[in-house]
Amino acid sequence: MKMKTHPKAKTVYIMIGLAMTAGILAAGNISASEGAESPSETARMTSTIHWLGHDSFRIDGDGIVIYIDPYKITDGPKSDLILITHDHKDHASPEDVAKIQHSETTIVAASAAAAKFQGRIQTVKPGDKLNIKGISIEAVPAYNTNKFRSPGVPFHPQESGYVGYILTVNGIRIYHAGDTDAIPEMKSVHCDVALLPVSGIYVMTAEEAATAAAMIHTKIVIPMHVGKGTGSLEDAERLKTISSVPVTILPME
Repeated sequence: MKMKTHPKAKTVYIMIGLAMTAGILAAGNISASEGAESPSETARMTSTIHWLGHDSFRIDGDGIVIYIDPYKITDGPKSDLILITHDHKDHASPEDVAKIQHSETTIVAASAAAAKFQGRIQTVKPGDKLNIKGISIEAVPAYNTNKFRSPGVPFHPQESGYVGYILTVNGIRIYHAGDTDAIPEMKSVHCDVALLPVSGIYVMTAEEAATAAAMIHTKIVIPMHVGKGTGSLEDAERLKTISSVPVTILPME
């Protein structure tokens, strides 16, 4: 026997169905916009980060000045803390470090680079965690998986112990990836701002950086490893068009 549905019941079912559909769509919208930041929030998280070209940055903390891989810099405030990712000359430059170093400067460097410098040196390897002058620092892996100087010999071998850094400055977690490809360890990175190389040849391409950005738990991506003779700003612009994570291209200072 076929049961008849009362017209009012049909109306109720339709309303419930519409409500459920709206709820699903709303949940989808929340998920899609989860990583988006307002212009004011983006400015807050990036206002103390100064891109000096290539992989070089200056970060102004509360009473502390931090440099990462200073290279071909002209002038700037003296450093309290300098982080060096590896020993290649465009990252570990004694001439540039000398421009910003003073007697109280602490240099944190991957083991392969430490011997290039003098003064207060702290050697690190991937996995190390330390706190220097109130700044929390984590050294994380940085290496190539598909960029080779000769068959089977990567530009940045994993066994060399090269690093990227995660540091917390003014409550903001900043990840400097170092010279690297998109690697599985990035899935464990949680940060507010990720500084990612995009030039290809020695490091990730823009397309690979977009893949990395999707793996990393970050709110904003800043492209690097362009400028000062390396790559092109077009690589940074390309990342901005394809990344699922918001990209901010800083002016080169």
